[in-house]
Amino acid sequence: MLKHFDAEFKIKGVADDGTFSGYGSVFNVVDAYKEIVAPGAFAETLQSRQPALLWQHRSGEPIGVYTSVKEDAVGLHLEGRLALKTARGAEAYELLKMQAINGLSIGFVTREESYDRVTGINTLKKVDLWEVSLVTFPANDAARVTDVKSLDALKTLKDCENFLREAGGFSKSQALAIVARIKAASRSESDEWAEVLAAVQSRGQLFVSQT
Repeated sequence: MLKHFDAEFKIKGVADDGTFSGYGSVFNVVDAYKEIVAPGAFAETLQSRQPALLWQHRSGEPIGVYTSVKEDAVGLHLEGRLALKTARGAEAYELLKMQAINGLSIGFVTREESYDRVTGINTLKKVDLWEVSLVTFPANDAARVTDVKSLDALKTLKDCENFLREAGGFSKSQALAIVARIKAASRSESDEWAEVLAAVQSRGQLFVSQT
């Protein structure tokens, strides 16, 4: 059965040519339904296909294509382009511009999961990713995504934690969970932190909180 999982981030802006970017999923962060997505959960799917870009999870209403979908140190990063010459694509573009809609939500089938009886948290270890939709109301309203945001000022792990909390809208525990993963990676290989930070900084379009 196809399930839906709402993103931690929302899209804040869309370019004039209909392009946008954001995260469809963030690794190791507990959502409102006490589920987390493990790193690598999408790897198998992405080797064989790209997810569809749909409107509100409606399979009969594609509104464009994803030009880039990949896992990075934060989660599932997506870059897409709306089909501006179609009625629904043009409508989505106008609504994004107005910020009437700005959510991302993935549609998937679970292939491997692990339930912790002590914490009550379910970890999604492997999923078949079928689509990522633009939606009006994702369950987690914590953060926003912008189409243009320079992250050159991030130099340390503490900088990343503060950015996630202040600009990304994460709670302290959520920000610490992401930073803990980065710390673990940096201990495993001396170059890992530099690579992780470079991946974050290279998102010349990332997230800032709305004011």
